[in-house]
Amino acid sequence: MADVNKPLLIKRYASRRLYNTETSDYVTLEDIAGFIREGREVQIVDLKSGDDLTRQYLLQIIAEHESRGESVLPVNVLNDLVRGYTSAAGSVVPEFLQASFEMLRDGQSKMMDNIGTINPMAKMPGFEMMQAQQKAFMKALTGGIGGKVPGGWSAPEAESAADNGEDLDEIKQQLAELQAKLSKLGK
Repeated sequence: MADVNKPLLIKRYASRRLYNTETSDYVTLEDIAGFIREGREVQIVDLKSGDDLTRQYLLQIIAEHESRGESVLPVNVLNDLVRGYTSAAGSVVPEFLQASFEMLRDGQSKMMDNIGTINPMAKMPGFEMMQAQQKAFMKALTGGIGGKVPGGWSAPEAESAADNGEDLDEIKQQLAELQAKLSKLGK
């Protein structure tokens, strides 16, 4: 039985084939994307060298989805990412993205938890399953993101601030200000 709490180990052979060590079979990039959507963390390593190739393959999965028209990342965001790699602001970009996804995941989770009390659709048959799928999607989309929120808060402190009445418009304004600062640093 697979331990879903530890990353699924995928080994890349010299032939570039990917081998799932739990099921002892070969997998595709789409299979790996499916594991991640289901909430599993994956680790992809080169069999011969032992190098961790996870980042490379995750970026390849994203690129393939984007090339098929399944666009999630607007062009201006992609431009900002490229600028982040080529500027001194590069050290700020990962922390900003990490914090943004953390806030997105937490906000989505709270919304899905509370939707049953404010939405009459919650009484529809199958709504709970749809809600569970949405939670799994958000976990897969933002899983493993932790760290500090801009301004130096830890995630629990940021959550506490949000609970104390910091509204969505104020958060949007702060994110816009941070993005403007990042854009200025990139020029």
